Amino acid sequence: MTDQNTSELFAGTMPVSEKHGFDTKKLNDYLAEHLENFSGPITVEEFKGGQSNPTYLIKTSTDSYVLRRKPPGLLLKSAHAVDREFKVIKALNMTDVPVPIAYLHCEDESVIGTEFFLMSFVEGTVFWEPHIPEAKDNKQRSDIYKSLSETIYKLHNVKPSDIGLEDYGRPGNYVARQVSRWSKQYVASETETIEAMNNLMEWLPENLPTEKPLCLVHGDFSLTNVIIDNASDQVASILDWELSTLGDPMADFSYHCLQYKLNPILSDAAQCKNLGIPTEKEYLKLYADKVDYYIDSEWDLYMSFNLFKLAGISQGIMGRVRDGTAAGVNAEETGMRARLLAESAWDLVKDRT
Repeated sequence: MTDQNTSELFAGTMPVSEKHGFDTKKLNDYLAEHLENFSGPITVEEFKGGQSNPTYLIKTSTDSYVLRRKPPGLLLKSAHAVDREFKVIKALNMTDVPVPIAYLHCEDESVIGTEFFLMSFVEGTVFWEPHIPEAKDNKQRSDIYKSLSETIYKLHNVKPSDIGLEDYGRPGNYVARQVSRWSKQYVASETETIEAMNNLMEWLPENLPTEKPLCLVHGDFSLTNVIIDNASDQVASILDWELSTLGDPMADFSYHCLQYKLNPILSDAAQCKNLGIPTEKEYLKLYADKVDYYIDSEWDLYMSFNLFKLAGISQGIMGRVRDGTAAGVNAEETGMRARLLAESAWDLVKDRT
């Protein structure tokens, strides 16, 4: 897949798909009643990117909003928690962490068919390739990566109790709970036997990393889940909070760093330097210099855990393909990655058994 095709596949909006369509008049009437300073009528487009919760651009003659909803169809019990996304974004509106403005949350399924929430539309660019081929120069890439590091640290530095999120997740045992969660979701979505995944589900619970300071974690922080301001090349907004909870900051950061393992360009230090992108070691240092703990001896363990988590996510997408509820246009391709990710995760730790 070329860089241009990747951008065309994921970037921007498209007409609302038949599967995700709804009565726009009902939504218009609901917003007129519940949203302050709303002035319809609305037009609706569907964002191309994303796998999980269908997301729409809602426009009026004066404003633009983003609507995010649960997908229609049979869903796993703990998946697609748009209420949690709304809660964390609204809480973070009180901080300097860049997020959209959270406007309203609607549980009334009669409006558009599923629960949804509405937030502000943030101007900027989402880059879909970690080496940012469309960058104007190396300085832009460097500035973006520095901002990514600063932004995830800024998130981890928020005290959940300061913004009313002390009950947003259970304290302690974050990695253990994540292993349990993704094991259950993997089993629920299983479409074939993957030996490496079964090995990991048995091994990881007995070989967990040491506890780190409890913080708010995003769960899927990446270049594709942020909007970059076009003028400053800084992160203007973090998107897709479905997997957020209270947890281990290094689990969150190391998951973000998987791009250095999975992307053939970023895994090559020479290519990183040629592009102005920090190498894996340099990028780790940007974050590590801000915190007071060191995890070098546990890095492979964190990487294995995160590859396992990504395999679980990919298998979940494959399960939704099976059930006909997948939102992304390349959902089947993503789901088929589960085996490769699980095998890569097991390779990192199997010698410790």
